[in-house]
Parts: sequence; structure tokens; C-alpha cells
Amino acid sequence: MIYSMTGFAALEKETAVGVLVLELRSVNHRYLELQLKLDESVRTYEPLIREHISAKLGRGKVECRLSLMDRHSQAKTPQLDTEVLEQLAQMSATVQQYFPQSQPLSVADILRWPEVQVREHVDPEALAENIRQCLVQALEDMAQSRAREGQKLKGSILERLAEIEQLIARIKPFLPLQIKAYQERLTAKLQEVFKTQDDERIRQELMLFAQRVDIDEELTRLATHVGEVRRILDAGGAAGKRLDFLMQELNREANTLGAKSVSTEVSQTSMALKVLIEQMREQIQNIE
Repeated sequence: MIYSMTGFAALEKETAVGVLVLELRSVNHRYLELQLKLDESVRTYEPLIREHISAKLGRGKVECRLSLMDRHSQAKTPQLDTEVLEQLAQMSATVQQYFPQSQPLSVADILRWPEVQVREHVDPEALAENIRQCLVQALEDMAQSRAREGQKLKGSILERLAEIEQLIARIKPFLPLQIKAYQERLTAKLQEVFKTQDDERIRQELMLFAQRVDIDEELTRLATHVGEVRRILDAGGAAGKRLDFLMQELNREANTLGAKSVSTEVSQTSMALKVLIEQMREQIQNIE
């Protein structure tokens, strides 16, 4: 299976202490980069979250948002810890003795004081298990999303591979004609060279002819690389980096083909190949 690096997943899970709200987003990136945006109530579980995401995803820029919301908080009457209030009152009175000009605590100041409001007890292990379950489900949903996107990318790449194979098949019949045309031009040049009896010049022209006209090797390598791209796509898994390397090799052969061309047909084929290769490379940038 080929996976895209673009994906999204979101879910909510009811727990004994509130509702866990999890959201995952990912886009293409050279490596795996995690950005965690966690509420204070779940910040201590950051190592757990990083471990699960890193174990599931290989590449991509991933943003994870997690919060713990009390869905029924508006219906509840806030409870105050009287012991904390008494301690706060004693401290305030002591401060007033030493600093009589200081302002007394306001109601807002008191309510913001740590532990002044009685909060429901949270079982850390139970919450960790709920977070783990959320991550497993969200990562599975994201994997399915990335798989669907990956299939689309694979289909697009296969279409362009088929076009490349058509171009290779179309250009091969031109090879004998290309050689014949270049031979005629070379013969005319050699006839001029023979007048000067310059043997070194003749050897140079013959070597240039042999190097420049023979593009069969480039066409063979193009076909081989196309077959390897198909094999990697069928094998699936983490294929992005391998496919990107093959795009470089395909582009190299297309450039060499254009450099050796001595006919309009071969030059146009070289340009068409480079366009198709660049289109595939853009698609491959999104493959994990």
C-alpha cells in the first residue's frame, strides 16, 4: 500500500473526568516532524503521545491537538476547599499586618488561587489509557485517509509511466532513420576532411558519430527505471525517498537523450519525457 503524507483525523472520547478531544493533521515533509498542542490537563502525557505517533508514522509534518473538556461543567456548582480558604485568609491577614497599605485580595484573586476550587479526582493511569485508545483510533483513521490519498497518487504516477513507455516505443522506429540521416551529413563532412588527408580529424568525427547517435542505451535504462518504479509502487510501504531517487535517474536519461539527439523527433521526445518526469516528481513529494 502506498501512503500519502497528507491526512486528517479527529475524534472525541467520553471519559470519567470529561471529554478527550483529539485532532491530527499531516502534510508532506522530508522527515517526521511532530508539533504537539496540548492543554495543561494533558501536557504530562506528551511522551506517550510522541511515542505512539512516531511508531505509526514515518514521514510528514504532523500536528496533534489534544484537550480534556468537562462537558457538564456549566451545570455543576463550583465547590470551594474551605481549608485552603482558611489558609489564604490567615496569609492575607499576616500580610496586612506587615503591609497595611496593601490591597486586600479580590474574589477573582481568590478563585484563581491554586487548589481553592475542589476538582474531581483524576486517575492518571485511567486517563493515560483513554489517551492511548484515542491515539490508536485516530492514527488508524489517519492511515486510512493517507492510504486513500496514496492510491490516487499511485494511479496518477502509473498513468504517466504508461505515457513514458508509449514515447519510448514511438521513438525506437526513428533510430535507423536518425542514424541514416546523420551518416549522410557525416559523409559530406568526411569528404571535405579527406581532401586534407587529416587522419586525426577523421577519427574524431567517427568517435563523435558513435557517441552521439547511439541512444539505445538511454532508452533501455529509461525502460528499466520505469519497471523499477512500477515494482516499488506495487510493493508499497515507505517508498517516497526511493521513488524520488528514481525520478532523478529518469531525468538524467531524458537529458542525455536530448543531448544526443540529431533529429526533431528525438528532441521533442526528450522534452515530453522531462515534463512527465517532473509531474511524477511533484506527486512523489507527497508520498511517505
